[in-house]
Amino acid sequence: MDFSAPWIDFVQWPAMVATILAAWLVASTRKTRRNVGFWIFLLSNAMWVVWGLHAGAWALIGLQIALALLNIRGVRKTEDPAPEPASG
Repeated sequence: MDFSAPWIDFVQWPAMVATILAAWLVASTRKTRRNVGFWIFLLSNAMWVVWGLHAGAWALIGLQIALALLNIRGVRKTEDPAPEPASG
């Protein structure tokens, strides 16, 4: 993939919109919306990495990789909720 193509400058805008939408969905009380939000976050992470490669923004790329790992953790926790702690 050619990361110097002029169209890659445009990627930052849909990445921003996807990040905001994902944050909105992850804050939902509905499990389905939260799950969709996590997947949109992963898509936004990928878009930010593409833009970061184009811009030479290495810290942004590192951040997006870390956030993607946290998003994957969030998807797993949403799909397999932890058991309730015993009270007593």
